[in-house]
Amino acid sequence: MVLLPFLSKKELSDSDQSNSKHLSSDSSSSLSSRSFSSLYSQPSLLSVLSLSISSSQFEHLSNTYHHCAATLTGHSSYIFCLSLAGNYLYSGSSNGEIFVWDRNSSIQDNYSTQNIVSQSCSAVKSIVILGDKLFSAHQDHRIRVWKIDNGTPNKKYKCIATLPTINDRCTKLFWTRNYVQVRRHKKCTWVHHVDTVSALALSKDGSLLYSASWDRSFKVWRTSDFKCIESVWNAHDDAINSIVLSNNGHVYTGSADKKIKVWKKQEDKNHTLLATLEKHKSAVNALALSEDGSILYSGACDRSIVVWEKESSSASQMVVSGALRGHKKSILCLAVVSDLVCSGSADKTVRIWKRGFGKSYSCLAVFEGHSGPVKCLTAALDTSVKDDSGSGNSYLVYSGSLDCYVKVWKLWVPNYL
Repeated sequence: MVLLPFLSKKELSDSDQSNSKHLSSDSSSSLSSRSFSSLYSQPSLLSVLSLSISSSQFEHLSNTYHHCAATLTGHSSYIFCLSLAGNYLYSGSSNGEIFVWDRNSSIQDNYSTQNIVSQSCSAVKSIVILGDKLFSAHQDHRIRVWKIDNGTPNKKYKCIATLPTINDRCTKLFWTRNYVQVRRHKKCTWVHHVDTVSALALSKDGSLLYSASWDRSFKVWRTSDFKCIESVWNAHDDAINSIVLSNNGHVYTGSADKKIKVWKKQEDKNHTLLATLEKHKSAVNALALSEDGSILYSGACDRSIVVWEKESSSASQMVVSGALRGHKKSILCLAVVSDLVCSGSADKTVRIWKRGFGKSYSCLAVFEGHSGPVKCLTAALDTSVKDDSGSGNSYLVYSGSLDCYVKVWKLWVPNYL
């Protein structure tokens, strides 16, 4: 497999010592400069109380164990996104390829071959799955919809739509009220993203697709006919890097402007801003919600994961509970599975966190093995492991890196932790 070069040790070291200024959104920005700006680590966020408890304080943490079960080879470029859907794992890369991996096969058979199911001319930044449709977000400002067909080996998926659709574009084309100012001397219709589409998220019922972009906007699309039904322009002052949705309809966006914003769709109206969460001192790269939506985790270039919690069970406002520290460089991605929080970093490691007594968190494991920054994560319970005694749970954690590999990690956690 041919590996593309990632940032050199010198480049990463130099960037760690500088207070990097994140580039403002511009459709002409290059992949090399914009995609890697999140790697520029800044000093740790010491102004927030640390919730991290040293493993030396808890001897029983040694009863957790993990190992790298497999390394998925086949990609020849940086891996930017991962997505789990039933028995399949999807990975998207900087050269526009999307791979699918069958999770049902044995470790040996499953990861000895790979299937390229789609290919485009633009980097894949995010993937979400809805039924038999795969939505992919791209560097070329577009969202593509693919018809999933895993019944025939080595068969590529058919691209059934590109968003905005031709119909959407044509119906907006001739009315001046449909145009918005995107730069000083340029306008376009409001259904268009004009910079990299960085993140996708689906509503709980799957009827709506949300897309966030480096153009500082997020949009809402109907999944039934792919029509753009809303666009929130200038949602942030800089590129939006992450978007997550809670089951109660709250939308969280994290941006290079160091802010997290909370949005809510009012009945029969558009989304309105509920709150702005400000604590990070550098670009927010990743967001993740606990399964009940009561806790928000945010990762940034300040090497810290800030934990936000609702003030009460009925409140919508999030307040800072504290921060998780341990990574030595920027936090690039987050994932939540059950009561575990997984974090991937430019320091090439994955850390697994678990909430303990009170609001404290312990780092259960540090996965080391990637030779490049960890750019994306996803995780699930390992249902193949039967524990009739109920003594613990087994998890599968998948990490994608700029070293062009996906790694599969097995983690076992006893129930008494």
